[in-house]
Amino acid sequence: MQHDCNTNPGTRTHGPNRTPMISAGPMRRATLCLAAFGLALLSSGFARAQDDRPNILLIVADDAGYADIGSFGGEIQTPNLDALASVGVRFSQFTASAVCSPSRSMLLSGTDSHNAGLGNMAEFMAPNQAGKPGYEGYLNERVAPVSELLAEAGYNTFMAGKWHMGEEPEHYPAARGFQRDLALIPGGGSHMDDMWGAVGERQPYTYNGEPLKTLRPGFHSSVDYTAAIIDNIEEHRGDGKPFFAFLALQAPHDPFQLPDDWRDRYQGRYDQGYEVVRAARIERMKQLGIIDQAATVFPRLPSVPAWDDLSDEDKRESARRMELYAAMLEHMDSNIGGLIGYLKTTGLYDDTLIIFMSDNGPEGNVMAMGAPWDNSRFEDWGKKGTFVQYGPAWAQVGAGPLRMFKGFTTEGGIRVPLIVAGNGVRGSARVSDDFAHVMDVPATILEVAGVSYPDGSDGKAVAPLQGKSLVPVLSGTGDPVRGPSDWVGWEIFGNRAVRMGDLKLISVCKPFASGEWELYDLKADPGETKDLASERPDIRDQLIRHWEEYAAMNNVIMPDTSPVCDGSH
Repeated sequence: MQHDCNTNPGTRTHGPNRTPMISAGPMRRATLCLAAFGLALLSSGFARAQDDRPNILLIVADDAGYADIGSFGGEIQTPNLDALASVGVRFSQFTASAVCSPSRSMLLSGTDSHNAGLGNMAEFMAPNQAGKPGYEGYLNERVAPVSELLAEAGYNTFMAGKWHMGEEPEHYPAARGFQRDLALIPGGGSHMDDMWGAVGERQPYTYNGEPLKTLRPGFHSSVDYTAAIIDNIEEHRGDGKPFFAFLALQAPHDPFQLPDDWRDRYQGRYDQGYEVVRAARIERMKQLGIIDQAATVFPRLPSVPAWDDLSDEDKRESARRMELYAAMLEHMDSNIGGLIGYLKTTGLYDDTLIIFMSDNGPEGNVMAMGAPWDNSRFEDWGKKGTFVQYGPAWAQVGAGPLRMFKGFTTEGGIRVPLIVAGNGVRGSARVSDDFAHVMDVPATILEVAGVSYPDGSDGKAVAPLQGKSLVPVLSGTGDPVRGPSDWVGWEIFGNRAVRMGDLKLISVCKPFASGEWELYDLKADPGETKDLASERPDIRDQLIRHWEEYAAMNNVIMPDTSPVCDGSH
């Protein structure tokens, strides 16, 4: 019997100027296909017969905070991610860049973003950085992304979601190793079918490397990106090859937009205010072993008023912003659950390594939005055409006890949730306090897949792999990811940091700090509340030398303008 689930003109059309008519729910088309096949592939042993290497599913949330997910202390309902955590490993000290595209470049390349072409976000490239090596504004040719390496090694490679690593065709996902894609090319915008960007410009999307002019009516990013991954896995399920699927979700990045039946899911839940919610999260984090019982807490920012000092109207609006954010996160989790359910139904789950993370800390910066966005009707917030953000007060809730949020090299900007479960992961509901970094994810993927990183023997210069494999932690051997003298550096927007063991040196620009080097012991002080620089000048000076080594090794160019420090973002 022949039945092609991918050529039904009622569900999908192909071509550069046409719309992928992806199903309204991520399980719908897969369920129809399985019914048509009568589950024949499962009983025949046809699927996966030719290659026993594991599938790899990499899921990235956009701007999700360290304390947002239920298994990390959040009150938001994320049962599907929590279920993964219950059979896998949570990393309580996993770090990324403080902003989107630099994190994504390291996630695919395994090397520092200043080598990979995104030493700064393309949107905020300083004049003295523009055009310099490492500051091309796209994932450059000096790196070997895991998508390319896995495709060359015989994996099927799929991508759906936010790309943000180059806006020219030669930098699209299809040009960097992904055989199938449904991609939002720039850094954000509407989650709906209007395709609006942050200032109302039309956002470019691609479908299998070709530009899209329209999206299906009723499109929502979390629904359709997840459905695209399911479609691609199902289409290739019988070819005997493992898959690498990169689901780069746009949620819960602002604007907070939802289907109508999701917008009021948290109505009234946040009327108690951000201080109460934050305190409750921190207590749950302690109970879950995410942070120590004696963990320090960075105080409420001076710019954030006490909840009781707000007017009733300001309280109503602030609570509504958080209600919509929470619904965005649960809606995202629901769609992830559909994908995991599909893997279980098809018998692929046990053969799949699943990695979930966020790309940076929560978004506390607020942009002034103009036309065509319209927030004038409170009752319409969360609908298509509105641009709702939640600001620094709720971002501090998202960061839990940590300092600041997205855009800063403080812990609130760079420490993010990481959950790894599935094939090869030993133990259940473990919490690892190993210091890990986003560059470790591609190193882990390559080891799991049995794929070597290129050594340059073919004559092509490739930036070195800087990440370290997490396999020893995942397999339960007990070996640490990094030794006591290993260090990792950061720089973004002029904010700097370097960490060695539990010791972290940081410089945050004015007006948010002095701009001078500060030293913290993160084991005793994850909130970065007690500066030890004057007490431990020997450690301070050692870490300054390491940061200078980091800057030289990665060609860091300190920007002469900064969207954070200049107050322009």
